Amino acid sequence: MSISISRTASLLKEAMNYRTARQDMIASNIANADTPNYKPRDISFEQALVAKKADILKDDSMQLKMAQTDGEHIKPQEEESDYSPTLFFRDGHMARNDGNSVDIDVETTEMSKNSIMFNALVGALKKDGMIYKSVIEASQKLN
Repeated sequence: MSISISRTASLLKEAMNYRTARQDMIASNIANADTPNYKPRDISFEQALVAKKADILKDDSMQLKMAQTDGEHIKPQEEESDYSPTLFFRDGHMARNDGNSVDIDVETTEMSKNSIMFNALVGALKKDGMIYKSVIEASQKLN
């Protein structure tokens, strides 16, 4: 069982995992730039992240919980949802004579954008942790 200090931190970690998977996919596209008939792939995780955010940050304090008067009663079913990102083929680029449609300029641009977003998530995660660190340090000074 893990201890969760911040719901935002778990959302940031999930977003970093998605960004890491996208970075791997873009690197795979660049590595296959000379493979005949290779179509560049990409990952769309925005919808999955929005669903994950709604699940993590939901405020269920106003929801009426089902009362369970006996331990033998059937437990309520938890709703399951799929938070997996969507894999798709990036289209719209001219294929070369060998059928490969990887555009190195597009791939390096997407890799740079993804790297910037990943670094922003790392910074946000550090800042989230610093809030708790400052509270602990302030409480130590009171003694």
